[in-house]
Order: sequence, then structure tokens, then C-alpha cells
Amino acid sequence: MELHHTKHHQTYITNLNKALEASVAALSNGNIADYAAQLPAIRFNGGGHINHSLFWLNLSPSSSPDASPDVAPTLQAAITATWGSFDEFKVAFTAALLGIQGSGWGWLVKENGTGVLRIVTLANQEAVVVGDTPILGVDMWEHAYYLQYLNGKAAYVENMWMIINWKVSEERFIGAREDVFASLKAGM
Repeated sequence: MELHHTKHHQTYITNLNKALEASVAALSNGNIADYAAQLPAIRFNGGGHINHSLFWLNLSPSSSPDASPDVAPTLQAAITATWGSFDEFKVAFTAALLGIQGSGWGWLVKENGTGVLRIVTLANQEAVVVGDTPILGVDMWEHAYYLQYLNGKAAYVENMWMIINWKVSEERFIGAREDVFASLKAGM
């Protein structure tokens, strides 16, 4: 995870800053074509930064009380209401994660306005769209698991369940965390 954080996530930040600087320079020179040419890099690297920023906060040492789903009673009740049980949710989320072809992210999101929970998967570094509050995200890029698990995506996902910070997930679900909203504003 240290390499993942210090190298991969940092690369998204570095490349996002370069693309933002280039877009500002192009716009100030009235060069709309060069400005528009930066938009894919801004979207990709901005999504990588947002996704990773939310991801790191969703992790906790397995020995921490925050790694127990019991610290998220409101979220657990909503999960049970949606999937029938926490175990059924775990099966559905794991299947969605393992079903991602290539690189991407799996998210438990809450639809803003309705409060409905959904599992969504996104390709590459697409960020959770406006209208959904990201509750829990899992990075399914090879850089997230390959050094430790090689091609063992299933083992990576199984071990992720032991280090989820359910306290943070609960706070995101009930709307008590500003990091989600700041990240979503940055991605707009």
C-alpha cells in the first residue's frame, strides 16, 4: 500500500496539476483547442486523485474497532434492508468487484435524495458521479493488489473486507463527513 500511495496516487496528483496548469495557460492565451485537449487528462487524473483520496480513508487496521461492521449501525440497517443481510451484500459487492474487466473501481453509493444504496462499478479512473454519495470504494486496478497478491484478485478482495473502516463508511452514509463532499466538488 505504501508504493500504491506514494507512487501511483502521487502520479495522479502530479499529472492533474500539469494538466490544470496547461489548461489555464491555453485558456489565458485564447487557445481553445489546447484547452480542450487537456480535459481528458484532467478527468482521468482528477478521478484518480478523488478515488484514491476517498479510498485511503476507507481503510483501517484490521485490529481497529473501526474495522468492525458493528460500528456502522445505520449503514448496516440500510444494507440489510437492501440486500437482506450483510452477508448477501458482501457476496453481491464481491461479485461486482471481481466482475470488473480490466481496471476500475467498485463503489457502494447512496443516491442523493432517495437514500437508496447501490453497488456501482466504474472503469479506469471514472469518479462517482454527482448525484451519488460514495460510501465505500475498492480500487480494482492491478497496482492495488499485484505486488502482494499477483493475479489473485479474489484473495485481495477477501482481505479488503478485514480492513474496511466502517466508521468512515457510516459517517459518509449519514452525511457527517466533509471529505466526500469536498472530493465531489473537486470532481465537478
